[in-house]
Amino acid sequence: MIYIIIIGLLCLSALFSGLTLGLMSLGPHELKRKISLGDVRAKKIYAVRKRGNQLLVTLLVGNVASISALSIFLNSISSGIIAGILTTGLITVFGEILPQAVFSRFAMVLGARLAWLVKLIMIVFYPVTAPLAWVLDKSLGDELPTIYSRGELVGILQEHGGSTLKIDEERIARGALTFSEKKITEVMTPRFMVTGIEQDRVLDAATIDDLRRSGYSRIPVYDETFDRVTGILYAQQLIDPDNHGKIVSDVYSDTVYFVNEDAHLDHALNAFIKTKNHLFMVVNEFSEFVGIVAIEDVIEEILGVEIVDEFDKYANVRAVAEKMVGARAPKNTV
Repeated sequence: MIYIIIIGLLCLSALFSGLTLGLMSLGPHELKRKISLGDVRAKKIYAVRKRGNQLLVTLLVGNVASISALSIFLNSISSGIIAGILTTGLITVFGEILPQAVFSRFAMVLGARLAWLVKLIMIVFYPVTAPLAWVLDKSLGDELPTIYSRGELVGILQEHGGSTLKIDEERIARGALTFSEKKITEVMTPRFMVTGIEQDRVLDAATIDDLRRSGYSRIPVYDETFDRVTGILYAQQLIDPDNHGKIVSDVYSDTVYFVNEDAHLDHALNAFIKTKNHLFMVVNEFSEFVGIVAIEDVIEEILGVEIVDEFDKYANVRAVAEKMVGARAPKNTV
């Protein structure tokens, strides 16, 4: 009979030890997120986990009581030293290591199945554990949610890639988290690669044909030196036969939006949405025109892919521009 009691106490110790690690590793905020997504198991666990200090004290008291009783019974069937060694070995292996290893891997499954038993134990131990839990609640306060940095969130996405997330979903989510760290200068089309037109140019047949072949729907209009953009010439203005033969300055729209090259992409995206404009002129700290940035450039950073249409000459304009700048640089610069 005594051996049955010892086995029963060892099982209780294993149960309390495993539940302590398994249930306390599931934060209440995490469980509430899972419940909002319809997870039935999380709902069962949250019923006992929401009272964190009460649960913790109950499980620890139960575990200590089981170990103490186990030591007493083992001591009754063996000498003091042997009982101590036997108790330490049994509790370490079967009361701590094995149950915690199992519960750490299957916390949701085992926690949901044993939630009813945990409720019963909490009721039985309530007179003892309630005062201790109250002290902890008042001194420590509520449990705080785990806050992840942007880099940690990206790491979590990479860990889940291919399992719960598709490759495209992971790429887009990662782009949405990181695009705001990039500056406009990293994605813009530099000035020397921009197709523009001088404001005093006549829209004759040859000019209109060249602009149409470029495939751009918005063409920057500049002064004599291309240092200052004065307007935008739209493709629809080229289609209108009434504009043929006119000077560009008589046709173009003088509504131009400028953005600093050091601004971040989230600022540019908000500006695109607010102004309902799809193309910004990029200027440096001296208000000099240095390039253009389109809403497409920002979307590409979020999606993580280059959006190429039938009129694009290059899949990655920025990469081509960097190569061209490198080729132009003096070879002996230091």
